[in-house]
Amino acid sequence: MAFLFILIITSVLILRLYNLQISNHDYYAEEALGNQMRTLPITPTRGKIFDRNGQIIATNQLSYRLTLTPEKTKNIAKTLLSLQQLNFIDDDDIKRFHKNRNRYKKFHNIPLKHKLSEKQVAEFLVSNQFIGIDVESYFHRIYPKNDSSVHVAGYVSRMSKKDKAFYDKQNYLGTAFVGKVGIEKQYETLLHGTSGKKQIERNVTGRVIDTQIIQAAENGKDLYLSIDLDLQIKAESLLKGKRGSIVVVNVKNGEVLALVSTPTYNPNWFVNGISHKNYQILQTSKDIPQLNRAIQGLYPPGSTVKPMVALAGLEEGVITKHSKTYCPGYYKLPNVKRKFNDWKRSGHGVVHVKDALAQSCDVFFYDLANKMGIDTIHDNLSLFNFGSKTGIDIPGERGGILPSKVWKKINRNEPWYRGETLIAGIGQGFMTSSPLQLAVATAALANKGQIFQPKLLKNIRSPNQPIKEVEKGSHAQIPIKNIQNWEDVIEGMRQTIYAPKGTARRLNKGLTYTLAGKTGTAQVFGLDAEEQYIAEKLDERLRDHALFTGFAPVENPQIAIAVIVENAGSGSSKAAPLAREVLDVYFEKQTSY
Repeated sequence: MAFLFILIITSVLILRLYNLQISNHDYYAEEALGNQMRTLPITPTRGKIFDRNGQIIATNQLSYRLTLTPEKTKNIAKTLLSLQQLNFIDDDDIKRFHKNRNRYKKFHNIPLKHKLSEKQVAEFLVSNQFIGIDVESYFHRIYPKNDSSVHVAGYVSRMSKKDKAFYDKQNYLGTAFVGKVGIEKQYETLLHGTSGKKQIERNVTGRVIDTQIIQAAENGKDLYLSIDLDLQIKAESLLKGKRGSIVVVNVKNGEVLALVSTPTYNPNWFVNGISHKNYQILQTSKDIPQLNRAIQGLYPPGSTVKPMVALAGLEEGVITKHSKTYCPGYYKLPNVKRKFNDWKRSGHGVVHVKDALAQSCDVFFYDLANKMGIDTIHDNLSLFNFGSKTGIDIPGERGGILPSKVWKKINRNEPWYRGETLIAGIGQGFMTSSPLQLAVATAALANKGQIFQPKLLKNIRSPNQPIKEVEKGSHAQIPIKNIQNWEDVIEGMRQTIYAPKGTARRLNKGLTYTLAGKTGTAQVFGLDAEEQYIAEKLDERLRDHALFTGFAPVENPQIAIAVIVENAGSGSSKAAPLAREVLDVYFEKQTSY
């Protein structure tokens, strides 16, 4: 019996040896080699972001992270608890690890904690008693200017399941962070680069004894934006503590020199996962810091749209530059009781188109709008891109509203009323636009008909290659029936600054360049004919928005600007001075070159 038992056991062993070493030799040899050799991705270094003058907006900093490799860690729960007791990780790190674990394979080094201090690294390496726990170096994304330009650059953060499904799996195999908003998202694939491959060899204890590069990673491209950081920072400082936006564009090619939205937030908060405290600050703020007001904020353009309405009237032959209107301080439609008040209750007297622009006479534009009709206004203003997206190279832009009879029927299922035409003529009612749209339209007026697609990306530099200029945005020519009409409108905007009754005449003191502009005050809610607007009696968020648009120099325009300050009141006193300070910085820089 004993001999029989030994014979059976021996037979089983021989069969098993035959199976392992002969029948399935190739399979097990490959598996054994797989335990010894692994091919892992090499994550490329992310490209940097600069302003037009080479000032850094986003860069990378060498940092360290703690990682766990599941196949090398016998008891993951016990290991995590021990690491926590030694203060290398906390509860949030453990929760994050379990949340992300399924996104990795068992032989991957899964990040436990990012951005370790040098002291933490030293303490860990001295007392390392954990198999499968390692410290890795990596490049950490940082934004040196903190909240400055956040609505332009955006930020990177950890990849979500949606991100993993969207981007190329092979190229992003070792990538942990991707762009979420702004330029970081718009040009993610350029900034990311191309992943490489390395082969590692390990001994029986799982320690790496050799590494060979199979394919080197190609680092991401550096991006140079059209933004002038000096101009950007100046505009941000002027809007500090306010809700608003300032946009500056190059009249000659559509490059965006400043794209400011306030309030701002710190993009560095998001890189390694935003804390609960900071997340609550952003989520509960009534000021909505994450809203990019420059491209997503839609406001009634108010009187800043009057130059385009005046040009439509001139081009359509509804008025001439000599046409005059009497302004008693209000306007009445025939057989209609309601009065449409002018902002100046005492009236402007007799005005022609240049006076009406310089003094921002509402009655002149009520009358002009009534004569043209809403569809003529719509058709002419659409040439300036109102009601449409500008096509700027940044995600999230909104198009605004340019109303018409058809628009109201489709969106409200209501007929159009004549009174609505009047208020559309002064940029109120259903009409809305973004600060970027106003800047682009003002630039088109300044250069007499060329409307550019605004662009933020100016140059690209590949690793070890010279800087290359990217293709400019597209542009279109607005049809011109009589160039003198454009000159007359521009002269009206110039008189806004220089005429004795110009609404922005306070700006001309000490000007070293010529300026044309248009002030605007946009109502947040409507008033009855007999009601008087008294800001002090209203809740702050119900007060008028202050606006200003302009360009300079008048004789050879270089830049156009649009300013909006939410609920600040008068455009001439609250928005126009901010524009002057930004323009001063621009022209001071020009003379210093």
